[in-house]
Amino acid sequence: MSERVRVLYIAGSGRSGTTVITTILGQLPGAFAAGELRYLWSRGAVEDHRCGCGEPFSTCPVWSAVMAELGTVDAAEAAAIAGRLLRRLRVLRMPLVLGRRLLGRTPVPPHPDDDRIVALYRALAEHTGASVIVDSSKLPPYGLLLQGRPELDVRVLHVVRDPRATAFSWRRTKTTQDTDEGTLMPRMEVSKSSLLWLLWNLLTDAFWPTRRRDVVRFRYEDFVTEPRRHMAEVARLVGLPVEALPFVSEDEVTLAPTHSVAGNPNRHTTGTVRIRGDMEWRAAMPRRDRLVVTALTALGIARFHYPWAIRSRGPVPSSTESQGAP
Repeated sequence: MSERVRVLYIAGSGRSGTTVITTILGQLPGAFAAGELRYLWSRGAVEDHRCGCGEPFSTCPVWSAVMAELGTVDAAEAAAIAGRLLRRLRVLRMPLVLGRRLLGRTPVPPHPDDDRIVALYRALAEHTGASVIVDSSKLPPYGLLLQGRPELDVRVLHVVRDPRATAFSWRRTKTTQDTDEGTLMPRMEVSKSSLLWLLWNLLTDAFWPTRRRDVVRFRYEDFVTEPRRHMAEVARLVGLPVEALPFVSEDEVTLAPTHSVAGNPNRHTTGTVRIRGDMEWRAAMPRRDRLVVTALTALGIARFHYPWAIRSRGPVPSSTESQGAP
């Protein structure tokens, strides 16, 4: 393949509703919902988690064919790639990333692994025939790594969710549904999740401002209010057919299985699904936790137009920020 592979990179912080967005987009002809591809090497190739289709990664016909096209990648090599990638994207390296960007250099220092990473996206496009690979990896430095490669045409969707909602979600106990052992999703203290929310969202905002024509940003709370409209905006961003979106009503979609390699357990959900906002945190989140998150994320709350105080029930005020052009 000589032409560039188009990637829709979904950026931001975890627990922001990006899995359902990825799954909806994966229903469109020409789109492949890959899930969080930065985890492919560890959760897929090494740990053999279940694909979104329900099969283990090693026996999924799609991923088996894609990995065969990549050549021999044994568990030891995959683990080595995963470990190096983790170190290259860690929070402590952000000053280096920012410094290189200010100097006009490739923000994430190049590494021989990058050729294998690009080959993965090429193999996905070639094997599936997809014109758009939807990658919900979210971390800004990984998005910068991809965008620095000339073989890839990266468009960015930035999804933001109220930091108090994400902090509450990180405290929940949930099974991954990825293994037979009932493995639990990681949990995070509210202080840590708050600081990561602030860092990743502000960096995403700085790296990909919505004045760019290859960027769209919206809030989770606005998406669940008008899901069809927001999905149409994203489809236009990457040149996918808006009329083929799987909505059967303004807030209901019909979902077939995808081959997402990692993400929230709801990537395994199929059938007709109503898009509803998860607002349990407004009534259930301890007041102390809410105050801690609000204090730690004050800059982001102001930047993304969230209210300082939240009623137990009722809508979040709409964002006044204009969206990027497709």
